[in-house]
Amino acid sequence: MPSREKWLILLKMEIKKEGFDDIRPFYDDEIPSVIAKLVTDPQFQRVVEVNLHQMNWEELKSLLLTFKRKYDFQNSIIKPAVFALLAGKSGSVDCTGFENVPQSEAYTYISNHRDIVLDAAILCVLLLNIGYDTCEICLGDNLLAQPWITELVRLNKGIIVKRGVGTRQQYEVSKQLSEYIHFAINEEKQSVWLAQREGRAKNSDDKTQLSVLKMLSLGGGKDFLESISKVNIVPISLSYEFDPCDYLKAAEFQSKRDNPDYKKAPADDLKNMETGILGYKGNIHFQIGRPINPFISQIDKSIDKNEQIAQVAAIIDKEIYLNYRFYPINYVAYDKLWGKGDFFKSKYTEDDLKEVENYFQQQLDKINIPNKDIPFLTEKLLEMYAFPVKNHLDALEHV
Repeated sequence: MPSREKWLILLKMEIKKEGFDDIRPFYDDEIPSVIAKLVTDPQFQRVVEVNLHQMNWEELKSLLLTFKRKYDFQNSIIKPAVFALLAGKSGSVDCTGFENVPQSEAYTYISNHRDIVLDAAILCVLLLNIGYDTCEICLGDNLLAQPWITELVRLNKGIIVKRGVGTRQQYEVSKQLSEYIHFAINEEKQSVWLAQREGRAKNSDDKTQLSVLKMLSLGGGKDFLESISKVNIVPISLSYEFDPCDYLKAAEFQSKRDNPDYKKAPADDLKNMETGILGYKGNIHFQIGRPINPFISQIDKSIDKNEQIAQVAAIIDKEIYLNYRFYPINYVAYDKLWGKGDFFKSKYTEDDLKEVENYFQQQLDKINIPNKDIPFLTEKLLEMYAFPVKNHLDALEHV
């Protein structure tokens, strides 16, 4: 290729990259200056000293200032920190399905969403653990309460998703995010993670939000199926044995039922983040599914665009449903709600049943809201553990 043509291609890429400066992760050549600024922030220092006990502040500061690449930061700081955290707050952590995602390609990982922070963090350290590069992570700006948090997120390959913009701005914001994801996947060969919906499915009835797929298609041209194929979607199923935030979600269900105008305060998001990170999660399993482009290629291109979007969402959902891992609490919850008490009786013992019932009682006892409705709250807690089983059974009927 002539040198002038190469130069024009590089210039075009640089111009395109500038259009993402307010949402993209930091580039490696920015890392030293970002870290130099970060270590002077007293709030960052306080958080580190309270939560990171492997080394003292001065030792950590000196180590941080040596990093020149995001990979080094994630491998040396984030990976051991996440595994240390999980060692005390989980029974086991594993991931299967890596054979579905050869390192030669970049993917858009779309998963069900359980924990605000840990879903993507665990995926990244599991990727690192087998020698893969980490993925970039889409994270809503509503969670970035302080400037140092924003810097830390972008240092850790975070992509900023702008929330709460006006109707007129929403299209431009979505198009910018979509164009960046297409750029990351197809030009930088960098995988990206995002949740299948904005916010968590608080009852664990995981369904891909059609607006997420519409957003993903904006950056690749007018033909929806062609555009969505360009981002190479791979569904991932996340299965946590216990959700430390289950009682908070149940309380929120009742608060919304009793007051239609109820809205969470910013402090509630922080409480959910803290509880999710520090609470006990039991066994954790991630299953990487199959890339869905072969299934997308079978969709009839002549049907209405909205139906095309719905069919892609159904493909993602089915792959997630088929790959859940279940624990006694899931089977017990299903039986109490929909299994007439004994549909899955062979899947758990009497001791399992007693432990699960004790667990639900402990979680109910943590809820402190006006007019506490025990039957309603119990039903909501059961749904969180039963819906994945229900959706799995439904998916099996259509294999």
